[in-house]
Amino acid sequence: MNFQRGRAREEPEINLIPMIDVLLVILIFLVVTTSYAKFSELQINLPQAGGEVSPEAAQPINIAIDASEHYAINNQGLPYSGVEALAASLKNAAGEQTDPTIVINADAKAPHQSVINVMEAARLAGYGRITFTTQNQAK
Repeated sequence: MNFQRGRAREEPEINLIPMIDVLLVILIFLVVTTSYAKFSELQINLPQAGGEVSPEAAQPINIAIDASEHYAINNQGLPYSGVEALAASLKNAAGEQTDPTIVINADAKAPHQSVINVMEAARLAGYGRITFTTQNQAK
């Protein structure tokens, strides 16, 4: 006996979206908690090497150039009388170092040619390791 004549029977429906969300959470949990035991079981013997410790660290040669083209090597003033004289002063400042690092501290308003003179003097002296210093702009 069907006492509900006018009503249509509703078909049961399975909502897949929450089931997919649960499966993705389980998958993420498994990926995060998986241990990679095979990699930790590898026995690796690293090669060994010996080296000599250098007795002293190489000291850089600091060259300062101000806006009016005055030069200073390691805080000692130097009158500019040519690139060759500057190269000789670089060799004198280097002492027994074969290839010291030359650090150029040039004023922002220093002429470009004065920096080129120092680079040319370093080339004549046989030094190829040149670097420049800068400073951050004040905000």
